[in-house]
Amino acid sequence: MQTSSRLSRGYIIALTATVSWSFTGVLIGYLSKTYSLPSLVLAFWRDLFLSLGMVVGLLVFSRVRFHLARKYWGFMFVYGFTLAIFNSMWTFSVQYNGAAVATVMAFSSPAMTAILSRIVYREQVGRVKVMSILLSLTGIVFVAGAYDPSTWNLNPLGIIFGLLSGLFFAIYNLQGKHASDTHLDSWTALLYSFTWATVFLVFFNLGNDFFITGKVPFADMLWLGNSITGWSILFLLAIAPTLGGFGLYTLSLRYLSPTTSNLIATLEPAFTAVWAYFLLNEVLTGTQLFGGALVFMGVMLLRFGDRQLEI
Repeated sequence: MQTSSRLSRGYIIALTATVSWSFTGVLIGYLSKTYSLPSLVLAFWRDLFLSLGMVVGLLVFSRVRFHLARKYWGFMFVYGFTLAIFNSMWTFSVQYNGAAVATVMAFSSPAMTAILSRIVYREQVGRVKVMSILLSLTGIVFVAGAYDPSTWNLNPLGIIFGLLSGLFFAIYNLQGKHASDTHLDSWTALLYSFTWATVFLVFFNLGNDFFITGKVPFADMLWLGNSITGWSILFLLAIAPTLGGFGLYTLSLRYLSPTTSNLIATLEPAFTAVWAYFLLNEVLTGTQLFGGALVFMGVMLLRFGDRQLEI
């Protein structure tokens, strides 16, 4: 049984992770618009910089976290593969569907997480969680602007990539919960999962060059050239919102169920819209504000239900 203070700690950690994550959309949007940086190349450097940043950080502050027991080696291989697939499916979903629809389809993951958690962990999904999922999904539709029929000109590949992004984030949630349940340190898990994800993204970029673009292998890897600003923003993207977001999100799974943590993460598009307003002068519309309010209501409803049931 979880105490109220434990739940509150989990909510605070998950909310902090979501706020940190929400800056990724702004930074990725800037890199995409300013430099037209290919998605898989961006994903590779983002994961590589995060891994290198963690190595430096742990060397300075906590070398003991480099230790990974032999029994976790196979798990971390699969964990990193899931992360690499999620990053890839997300970037391709944006490419084929556009950002608005890709966002909505990616955040179908709370429902998928609830279903998988029910199967794997026997997690109870009562009326409160169902209502919270519906409120959050509806809110994301308004925040992303996906209520406009013109944004839903999907093709078969777009549908596949969009649904797979939600599915693999749901799987990532359950794997994170497993890591927490087996007392695997969250920062150790983050280091090795992103290191393996970086390795897999090398092969994904190679496959993309061979089978899709037809370019010389790795021809786009130094796309940013000598742009100090571009490389600096890409490094900032990895070290600040990505590291902080994934690290704290994984930590939140120690206190919350995968479904609850995932639902809190649905606040990300609303926070991103706020940062885009202040940093990129993108105006928040009334429908975006309404959608953000719905997502917030969904999370508050979930917290109220947790407080009442003390699950």
